[in-house]
Amino acid sequence: MKAFDYTAPATLPEAVGLLVSQPSARLLAGGTDLIVQLRSGRKEADLVIDIKKIPELNALDFDPIAGLTIGAAVPCYRLTAHLVIQSHFPALAEVASWIGGTQIQGRASIGGNLCNAAPSADSIPLLIALGATALIAGPGGRRTVAIEDFCTAPGRNQLASGELLVSIQIPTPAPHSGAAYLRFIPRNEMDIAVVGAGVAVTIADGVFTAARIALSAVAPTPLFVPAAGAALVGQPVAPAALEAAAQIAQSAAAPISDMRGTAAYRKHLCAVMTRRALEIAVTRAQEN
Repeated sequence: MKAFDYTAPATLPEAVGLLVSQPSARLLAGGTDLIVQLRSGRKEADLVIDIKKIPELNALDFDPIAGLTIGAAVPCYRLTAHLVIQSHFPALAEVASWIGGTQIQGRASIGGNLCNAAPSADSIPLLIALGATALIAGPGGRRTVAIEDFCTAPGRNQLASGELLVSIQIPTPAPHSGAAYLRFIPRNEMDIAVVGAGVAVTIADGVFTAARIALSAVAPTPLFVPAAGAALVGQPVAPAALEAAAQIAQSAAAPISDMRGTAAYRKHLCAVMTRRALEIAVTRAQEN
């Protein structure tokens, strides 16, 4: 691994200033991806900027009006242990508990999972389904980006030179809403999804009033399928409606064949995982 300098700024402006002055710098939140990439030579850095000491990037707050704020450096274990998240965002608590093992969850962050921009990332489809946005800061000020637009290619994202992710904002779920994320993996733990499906629905009087569906590991980026959610809106809650949405999600997928599965197998799994995730989300919405 190439030698690099290390610094840990205490404020957001200081971090932005370092990024502007040293474009080759790399940000470290948990380091569970970055350290591996530096050791393997996939990435290089003259400077590593540890952002864990910046208060705004460690925020984990819930407001019934503003929703949930997750700082970019908040480790996964804080999400799984947070009582409000367990109550209002149970699918998010589940996803945080699936990212690596216990030791990884003590370091890895949802913000890092998003910025790594892996097509198979577990957290991103659910964030898309929940209507989350990313708050970005840089030399030009602050801006927000919808999570479905954040990843631009495998390993690439919307962050421009000098910018960093500050936090992820998730709106408060409407009454009678439910969400779920399911993935198919060869092993029970610490494996990469062959296919994943994140969904969120809202129901009123037995009819879908809102729905969002996204997939992982079946396109160059996590895949938002607005047509699948739109197909549910106005439909009664019934197996036929879920199957129709699942088929639309399947049609939108463009998977490749690799060591984890063939394109045809992944295509088949898209419908299966979407339908099963919708069934869980519907149950949660009806219980909410």
